[in-house]
Amino acid sequence: MKFWGNLLALISVFFMMPAFGASLVATINGTPITDTDITARTKLMARQGQTSTDNRRVALQNIIDDNLKLAYAANFNAVPDEKIVDEEFKKMNLGDVSASEKEMAKNALRAEIAWQIIVARTVLPTVEVTKDDINTERINLAREQGLPVEMTIVRLTDIPEDVAKKLTKPKSCDDAIAIAESLGGIPQKFTAMQYELSADIRARVAALPILTWSKREDNSVLLVCSTKNTDEYKNLDEIIKQNTTYKQAMFLADQQLKQLRRKAVIVINDDRYKL
Repeated sequence: MKFWGNLLALISVFFMMPAFGASLVATINGTPITDTDITARTKLMARQGQTSTDNRRVALQNIIDDNLKLAYAANFNAVPDEKIVDEEFKKMNLGDVSASEKEMAKNALRAEIAWQIIVARTVLPTVEVTKDDINTERINLAREQGLPVEMTIVRLTDIPEDVAKKLTKPKSCDDAIAIAESLGGIPQKFTAMQYELSADIRARVAALPILTWSKREDNSVLLVCSTKNTDEYKNLDEIIKQNTTYKQAMFLADQQLKQLRRKAVIVINDDRYKL
């Protein structure tokens, strides 16, 4: 009986080993991750333009996260069916890929779709966006890309620091020009869409109050005379609100994923992949 017991134990161990002799790199809650899995994931990442000297470790982390997302989503019946995954896989246009790469790509898609469902069901409803959040995001957007806002601006270049300190708050754009000229300046007045401005000027005027001189930078000061919202601006606040809500939701979802990692039983068997 002891012989048969030992034989059964050996058979059990054999069937638990990764197929085709692939080395076992890690396990996530008992699920094996092999060197073959990581190779398939790095090839997928390369096809998507993701390359770095640390790709194999990144690939392992991605596989671990996929497992965590799918296990968590299963609790909410949020794992997409195969038809949806197949449709999204076709859109990836990966070309001729191996069976292992295809399965890895589909599993990554399955996990990402499941996670988006989780975010929509459990995270988004908890997010509350305030007016301050929208204003902050609007200013960030104005600095980075510019808004559909027409701006009339006065610019003074080659202005000494002592002269810049003498600039007083004007009552109008014409008054600002008169003040600048009285101090020996040669003001330039121009009108442009905010998104057409150069990055440095856009960043300086993004949060600048109307008829207020900016701080002196690069020997110049700026003043926004007036702004005019274009038709494109009408739905901007709603778009910003949606984007801000989504960004906050994804931040909370990332925190949730970090908690799942902390609770998971992750065993790294290969020192090269220590996270």
